[in-house]
Amino acid sequence: MDVEIVPLVERRRKWTDAEKAALLAEVETEGGKVKVVARRHGIPESLIYNWRSAWKMAKASMRPPPALDFMPIGVVGDENIAASTSPLPTSTPSEGRTGRIEISLPNGIHVRVDEAVSEKALLRVLRALKGTM
Repeated sequence: MDVEIVPLVERRRKWTDAEKAALLAEVETEGGKVKVVARRHGIPESLIYNWRSAWKMAKASMRPPPALDFMPIGVVGDENIAASTSPLPTSTPSEGRTGRIEISLPNGIHVRVDEAVSEKALLRVLRALKGTM
Protein backbone atom coordinates (compact mmCIF):
# COMPACT_ATOMS: atom_id res chain seq x y z
CA MET A 1 0.00 0.00 0.00
CA ASP A 2 1.41 3.36 -1.07
CA VAL A 3 0.85 6.27 1.24
CA GLU A 4 1.52 9.80 0.19
CA ILE A 5 2.25 12.31 2.91
CA VAL A 6 1.32 15.82 2.01
CA PRO A 7 2.85 18.30 4.43
CA LEU A 8 0.76 21.23 5.45
CA VAL A 9 2.45 24.40 4.43
CA GLU A 10 1.58 27.24 6.72
CA ARG A 11 2.06 30.54 5.10
CA ARG A 12 2.60 33.69 7.03
CA ARG A 13 -0.23 36.10 6.69
CA LYS A 14 0.64 39.58 5.50
CA TRP A 15 -1.13 42.14 7.65
CA THR A 16 -1.76 45.57 6.20
CA ASP A 17 -1.12 48.64 8.29
CA ALA A 18 -4.87 49.27 8.41
CA GLU A 19 -5.54 45.76 9.76
CA LYS A 20 -2.82 46.15 12.39
CA ALA A 21 -4.22 49.54 13.44
CA ALA A 22 -7.73 48.08 13.67
CA LEU A 23 -6.57 45.21 15.88
CA LEU A 24 -4.58 47.57 18.11
CA ALA A 25 -7.63 49.84 18.39
CA GLU A 26 -9.69 46.79 19.31
CA VAL A 27 -7.21 45.96 22.08
CA GLU A 28 -7.63 49.49 23.45
CA THR A 29 -11.45 49.20 23.41
CA GLU A 30 -11.14 45.91 25.31
CA GLY A 31 -9.25 47.73 28.04
CA GLY A 32 -5.82 46.59 26.86
CA LYS A 33 -6.64 42.87 26.96
CA VAL A 34 -4.43 41.46 24.23
CA LYS A 35 -5.37 37.87 25.05
CA VAL A 36 -9.07 38.46 24.28
CA VAL A 37 -8.41 40.07 20.89
CA ALA A 38 -5.77 37.48 19.93
CA ARG A 39 -8.15 34.57 20.67
CA ARG A 40 -11.01 36.25 18.83
CA HIS A 41 -8.91 36.54 15.65
CA GLY A 42 -6.87 33.35 16.07
CA ILE A 43 -3.48 35.03 16.16
CA PRO A 44 -0.64 34.78 18.67
CA GLU A 45 -0.61 37.34 21.48
CA SER A 46 3.07 38.01 20.81
CA LEU A 47 2.20 39.32 17.36
CA ILE A 48 -0.07 42.00 18.82
CA TYR A 49 2.52 42.87 21.47
CA ASN A 50 5.15 43.26 18.71
CA TRP A 51 2.87 45.52 16.70
CA ARG A 52 2.08 47.64 19.73
CA SER A 53 5.77 47.95 20.61
CA ALA A 54 6.69 48.93 17.04
CA TRP A 55 3.86 51.48 16.96
CA LYS A 56 5.04 53.07 20.23
CA MET A 57 8.64 53.26 18.97
CA ALA A 58 7.53 54.80 15.67
CA LYS A 59 5.38 57.34 17.52
CA ALA A 60 8.29 58.25 19.82
CA SER A 61 10.68 58.70 16.89
CA MET A 62 8.29 61.13 15.17
CA ARG A 63 8.45 63.59 18.08
CA PRO A 64 10.52 66.66 17.34
CA PRO A 65 13.83 66.72 19.17
CA PRO A 66 13.91 68.87 22.30
CA ALA A 67 14.99 72.46 21.80
CA LEU A 68 18.64 73.15 22.47
CA ASP A 69 19.67 75.88 24.85
CA PHE A 70 22.57 77.92 23.58
CA MET A 71 24.71 80.02 25.82
CA PRO A 72 25.98 83.35 24.53
CA ILE A 73 29.75 83.63 24.33
CA GLY A 74 32.06 86.55 23.90
CA VAL A 75 35.64 87.68 24.21
CA VAL A 76 36.65 88.75 27.70
CA GLY A 77 38.98 91.66 28.21
CA ASP A 78 39.85 92.60 24.62
CA GLU A 79 39.25 96.32 24.03
CA ASN A 80 39.99 96.03 20.29
CA ILE A 81 36.83 94.05 19.65
CA ALA A 82 33.46 95.77 19.44
CA ALA A 83 31.12 95.48 22.41
CA SER A 84 30.16 91.89 23.07
CA THR A 85 26.55 90.80 23.48
CA SER A 86 27.70 88.31 26.09
CA PRO A 87 26.40 88.68 29.64
CA LEU A 88 29.81 87.54 30.89
CA PRO A 89 31.56 89.98 33.18
CA THR A 90 34.45 91.67 31.44
CA SER A 91 37.83 91.72 33.07
CA THR A 92 41.36 92.16 31.89
CA PRO A 93 43.54 89.09 31.60
CA SER A 94 46.51 88.70 33.89
CA GLU A 95 49.70 90.47 32.83
CA GLY A 96 51.51 88.55 30.10
CA ARG A 97 48.71 86.04 29.61
CA THR A 98 46.71 85.82 26.41
CA GLY A 99 44.13 83.40 25.10
CA ARG A 100 41.95 83.48 28.21
CA ILE A 101 38.62 81.64 28.05
CA GLU A 102 35.75 82.12 30.47
CA ILE A 103 32.82 79.71 30.55
CA SER A 104 29.67 80.64 32.49
CA LEU A 105 27.36 77.71 33.14
CA PRO A 106 23.58 78.03 33.68
CA ASN A 107 23.96 77.03 37.34
CA GLY A 108 26.15 80.07 38.03
CA ILE A 109 29.54 78.34 37.94
CA HIS A 110 32.29 80.21 36.07
CA VAL A 111 35.34 78.43 34.65
CA ARG A 112 38.31 80.59 33.59
CA VAL A 113 41.36 79.16 31.83
CA ASP A 114 44.20 80.44 29.67
CA GLU A 115 46.26 78.86 26.91
CA ALA A 116 48.48 77.08 29.45
CA VAL A 117 45.66 74.81 30.62
CA SER A 118 45.99 71.12 29.87
CA GLU A 119 43.23 69.85 27.60
CA LYS A 120 42.94 66.68 29.71
CA ALA A 121 42.63 68.71 32.91
CA LEU A 122 39.94 70.95 31.40
CA LEU A 123 38.00 67.90 30.21
CA ARG A 124 38.16 66.40 33.72
CA VAL A 125 36.83 69.63 35.23
CA LEU A 126 34.01 69.95 32.70
CA ARG A 127 33.01 66.29 33.18
CA ALA A 128 32.94 66.82 36.94
CA LEU A 129 30.81 69.94 36.54
CA LYS A 130 28.42 68.13 34.19
CA GLY A 131 26.96 66.33 37.20
CA THR A 132 26.18 69.62 38.96
CA MET A 133 24.00 71.00 36.18
